Amino acid sequence: MHVSENYGHWLIHQLKGWPQQNYYLFWFALGCQLMTLVNAPITPVAVITFIGTTLGVLCVLAINATKAVNGWLGLVSAACFIFVGFTAKNYLSIFEQIAYVLTLDLPVLISVRSWNDDTKNHLKAFRLKEWVIAIAATLVVWALSAVLIGRFTNDPRPIYDGMAFSISLTGGIICFLRYNSQYFWWLFSGIAQLILWAITFAQGDASLGMAINASIYVINDLLAFTISPWFNRGRRKLGLKTL
Repeated sequence: MHVSENYGHWLIHQLKGWPQQNYYLFWFALGCQLMTLVNAPITPVAVITFIGTTLGVLCVLAINATKAVNGWLGLVSAACFIFVGFTAKNYLSIFEQIAYVLTLDLPVLISVRSWNDDTKNHLKAFRLKEWVIAIAATLVVWALSAVLIGRFTNDPRPIYDGMAFSISLTGGIICFLRYNSQYFWWLFSGIAQLILWAITFAQGDASLGMAINASIYVINDLLAFTISPWFNRGRRKLGLKTL
């Protein structure tokens, strides 16, 4: 019991010491999601969307701050998003969340106590070769996933679903490899998800909460370029060695 209490206390402590802008963004996101929840019929999908988006925002903010609590936050939010993706027939969003679990959440949980310092002190930046490989991989996965999901399922938005999936999958792999260039993929992933879920909402297959969540992710990604240890401006503020 003593060990589990210490572990729980340590995880809660991971919610402290973030850049102040992260907290502002979380409370702003929470307010937006609450308004969305209460201004529409409260259904099981709406409630699970609210839980998933709230924890999802905390997760990306934790990654921004290189805090290991993102492992648990990502795992629970992924379960919520898998359910929402299935009900909306955005099937590739399900595989997107599974990819996040494999490349982001589980590696953090396996090395949870060493992830904070180990990550921020061992980051890398792309060179030309890595840029070419990552962009080519994203485009190939987009084409293949959109064609396959459109042919073998009743996914009504295979092009947009494939776009969001391919960018997010590549971003997760880049994050797993600890390249700070992941944030270019997260930025475009947020934009792609915003497009996907806005169209899904317009077609009556999901709540507005998922589109709002994607827009919050975009704001978080823009913040990361200026305040996060993943980039030199944020590293200098924290007294870390620049990349």
